[in-house]
Order: sequence, then C-alpha cells, then structure tokens
Amino acid sequence: MAGRGTPATVLLTRQKVAHTVHSYEHDPRHTSFGLEAAEALGVPPEQVFKTLLAEVDGNLVVGIVPVSAQLDLKALAAAVGGKRAKMADVTAAERATGYVAGGISPLGQRKRLPTVLDSSASALPTLFCSAGRRGLEIELSPADLTRILGAKLAPIAGP
Repeated sequence: MAGRGTPATVLLTRQKVAHTVHSYEHDPRHTSFGLEAAEALGVPPEQVFKTLLAEVDGNLVVGIVPVSAQLDLKALAAAVGGKRAKMADVTAAERATGYVAGGISPLGQRKRLPTVLDSSASALPTLFCSAGRRGLEIELSPADLTRILGAKLAPIAGP
C-alpha cells in the first residue's frame, strides 16, 4: 500500500505481525460493508468480521462478529461483566475510534476499548477485518488479533 497506511496497518507493521492487506473497489450504493467485502474478495462471510461498538452500562465496548451474523448485545454485556447493552451512537463510535462507520477497524483505534471477539474466530486459520477504510481489509490470524487487542473470546454472535 502506498504511503503511510491506516492506523491499523501501521500498528501491525510496527508490531511485526504477519498480515495481508486486501483492497477492493467500494460501491457507495452498497450498505452492507462486510458482505460487500466478502463478495468482492471471494471469501466466505463467516471469515469476514465486522467491528461494532456498543454501550455497556454507559461504557463503549467493541464487539467483533462475522458479517453473516448479528451482535448479541446481551452476550456482549455478559462477556465484559456488564448488565445492559445497546448499540453505540454512530458519532460516538467514530469519535472514539477515529474511523468512519463502515470502515471501523478493531486495530489502531484512537482509544483502547474493551474488546470481545466472537469465539467462532478461533476455528479459522485467518480472518478478515476492516483495515480502517471502506474497500480495505486486513487478513490475519485470530490469535494475533486477540493478542494485539487484548481481546476476550466469547460467543457474542447471534442469528
């Protein structure tokens, strides 16, 4: 990738973590960014993960789930020892992460937030997540993602 990269790719390079950056032409009419990435890259949707922000008991928490699933807010709250969860306001999510909705990467966020990765990731050799902008994905091992983020693995994906 030309130039400096995104905060996510810079972080992985600086920490010498094996990863591959994949780019594709983002279609502005496509509203399901994760499914668009899976289709464009020819990858099963269960291997492409979306980064979602929720408010658990008033605090922002990151939930990372396959694009083919929904975030189970109750399970996310339980995973971080909270009681009530709701999706975070888009503006608050963008402000906390430094990324634009649809391109929020779990890596290189402005603020380090408690993070939970859906346990389905542990069965995969690699997963894809946003590299920090629409049309750009990072492929890396679930173990590396978990370690770098200090993330917890828990079953947080719902139907």
